[in-house]
Amino acid sequence: QVQLVESGGGLVQAGGSLRLSCAASGRTFSSYAMGWFRQSPGKEREFVAAISWSGGRIYYKDSVKGRFTISNNNAKNTVYLQMNSLKPEDTAVYYCAADRGVQAMVAGTVTYWGQGTQVTVSS
Repeated sequence: QVQLVESGGGLVQAGGSLRLSCAASGRTFSSYAMGWFRQSPGKEREFVAAISWSGGRIYYKDSVKGRFTISNNNAKNTVYLQMNSLKPEDTAVYYCAADRGVQAMVAGTVTYWGQGTQVTVSS
């Protein structure tokens, strides 16, 4: 059974930083892209960032460019999201995602989802 387990969420003041982690288990994720989506109350889930398995292709939502950094450690089947200069509008449940295609993921096609971790940014 495939599992994506997120960690690292929490409460932080505006301007602060958090680092999310997502550990994948249950199958071999070789060649799988991984990424992050988020969902705020009353809004649809939206793409945040994605990285190809090789790390050679990385994509970000425009509003997080320059503030968020996605990276992966394939030996650990883990993907990270370093979030700096956080804003109250970044408050959401953040979901880890995995799919064979990084561009498909950017378009919203995801095969596997994590359970989500809450990120709250206070003003």
